[in-house]
Amino acid sequence: MALLPVADALERLLADAGPVDTETVPLSAASGRVLAVPLAALRTQPPFPASAMDGYAVRAADIVSLPARLTVIGVAAAGRRFAGVVGPACAVRIFTGAPVPESADTIAIQENVKVVGGDVVEVREPVVKGAHIRRPGLDFSQGDILLERGRVMDPAALALAAAANHPRLAVLRKPIVAIIATGDELLPPGSEAGPDQIIASNPFGVAAIVEAAGGRALDLGIAADRTDAISTLVERALQAKADVIVTLGGASVGDHDLVNEVLEGLGMRLDFWRIAMRPGKPLMFGRLGKTRCIGLPGNPVASLVCATLFLQPLLARLGGRIHVPRRVEAVLAAALPANDVREDYVRARLEPQSGGLLATPFPIQDSSMLKLLADAGGLIVRKPFAPEARPGDRCDVLLLR
Repeated sequence: MALLPVADALERLLADAGPVDTETVPLSAASGRVLAVPLAALRTQPPFPASAMDGYAVRAADIVSLPARLTVIGVAAAGRRFAGVVGPACAVRIFTGAPVPESADTIAIQENVKVVGGDVVEVREPVVKGAHIRRPGLDFSQGDILLERGRVMDPAALALAAAANHPRLAVLRKPIVAIIATGDELLPPGSEAGPDQIIASNPFGVAAIVEAAGGRALDLGIAADRTDAISTLVERALQAKADVIVTLGGASVGDHDLVNEVLEGLGMRLDFWRIAMRPGKPLMFGRLGKTRCIGLPGNPVASLVCATLFLQPLLARLGGRIHVPRRVEAVLAAALPANDVREDYVRARLEPQSGGLLATPFPIQDSSMLKLLADAGGLIVRKPFAPEARPGDRCDVLLLR
């Protein structure tokens, strides 16, 4: 069977992927969520003419000739307006955010006003009529569309929704990703591993990728290398209405790789298996009804690289987000041999240098070595059949952080 190119695999995996359904959450729980409908203002902001500065509310006609002496007849503060009318040769002490009193049309800032004595102040600097007054609706008016569907609720968007008087928001549900690790050799962290066992690491890395991509990770634990054990966890994922089932290991060609057998027995339609990339050749993808099934390789580095390349963009589509891979150009610090049919993702240390980044590939690229992945700032992307690369050549790098 020919290996499927990476770009073709991604295209097939993303085909027909669209936003999941909608839910309503409190504003306090909406950070990072994706808006499901346009957000309209429920009020006008500001709802009244408001002072933009601390100073004195005056009539422009009274300060044409300077210096101009005025009598202070009251105070206006945020939340406590002055209820009277500003008459000729009068002023009201006013603070930022306070409603501008009736008949006042200008704010003389306090730095330009001198207290002469008692209730008398003197305006000594010219002020343009209407200065330092925020008109009603300066920010937005009731009914204005403030945020479009698909906006990620970042801090500014959350503050705007609050100012518009929205206590709850309609957002896209987080895509649910059920994670199933497989293997008799696997134990959870904190276990006393036997001589033939290892600690399961992939579920934690993949779950972190899911959460960072806006999904909700559902770790269903470790299934032994038995069809009944794997089936039990797959059924649990379906009961949880998982949008994506991610299996870790067990989808290769060994006698104990039972994932495909179980999933196809439950009705999964296999789309592809084995792609032209390194690490990550035994990637599997299929559909079980509306649920997408992704079989990630068991080797930890291959699992996390494939999750970055394929699971992240899928979750972006399902979650109504735009996924833009963080790819940059760097200068190669060491030689790389000519490539074969598989697209390579080479772990590399990244260092800033004048004019960009220096990428130093690690000499060992074994897909079981997590420490090198943790030390890597990015992955050098080598196209199939790329010629030998020399130090100083430009290279394409997928940033990891």
